[in-house]
Amino acid sequence: LSMKYPSLVRKQDCKTDIHVVLYSDDISEEGAPQIALEDDFKCNYQNKAKRVLTIEKVSVQVTGICLFHEDIAPNMTDIHSGKVTVFGKERDIIQGTKARNPDGTVNYVELDIV
Repeated sequence: LSMKYPSLVRKQDCKTDIHVVLYSDDISEEGAPQIALEDDFKCNYQNKAKRVLTIEKVSVQVTGICLFHEDIAPNMTDIHSGKVTVFGKERDIIQGTKARNPDGTVNYVELDIV
């Protein structure tokens, strides 16, 4: 008897096109990160911007959260770095979360980007 857990990020709410590149722990001989996954997905994208005052000038920092209704990287235990392209802008992944159900299956994936 397997439990069916409710999807906390619903597929019908993932409408934003996003290109995801995830890096593995390995680096290439040139010192560049190794790509573990590169693919296009649909996500629920939420972003926020804030003004950051520096000595030289004012800059605007945009951060975002990309939510996926499925495990986009089933072959990876952890997601820690990579890049996404969303709305034509490339952003860096600073953190990845695989939110798990009590049975260990992945309910949804969250990528924090900057």
